[in-house]
Amino acid sequence: MKIFGLAGWSGSGKTSLLARLLPELTQGGRLVSTIKHAHHRFDVDQPGKDSYTHRQAGAYEVMVLSENRWALMHENREPTEPDLAQSVARMTDVDLVLVEGFKTYPHPKLEVHRSSLGKPFLYGGDRHIVAVASDTPMSPVKIPLLDLADTGAIAAFILDHCGLATASAEGAP
Repeated sequence: MKIFGLAGWSGSGKTSLLARLLPELTQGGRLVSTIKHAHHRFDVDQPGKDSYTHRQAGAYEVMVLSENRWALMHENREPTEPDLAQSVARMTDVDLVLVEGFKTYPHPKLEVHRSSLGKPFLYGGDRHIVAVASDTPMSPVKIPLLDLADTGAIAAFILDHCGLATASAEGAP
């Protein structure tokens, strides 16, 4: 399973880019899953729902399923969160896992940079950032620079970097 990340400051457009990339990356039958790292507590279910009651009562895991989808919620009762490798190991085997967040984890990443935020670039301090997608032209750097608005070019870069570009071309009609 290939892993590729999107890293950037809050508000840089990581989620929007990921949503635009998924249709491009899944063309040709590629299976792509995502992991979103949250820096805060979150709930998938709601107070008053049975699954919420199960978790609050002490269930280690709660699965909710229907004919349309299923979700498995696991209560992390450890003092630290699982790392990315542990999380990916729990997922179904797919062609590509896109990771939003985990910006300090050592996997290949695209930095999503929006100049209007006034934040510094991350790529200089992270050797795992293999390209930058920005909304404004930048002075030359030693890694590829991509136009944040060019979803096709960004998808092509990710597929090429992960060795998945030729697999799609061979299977295409």
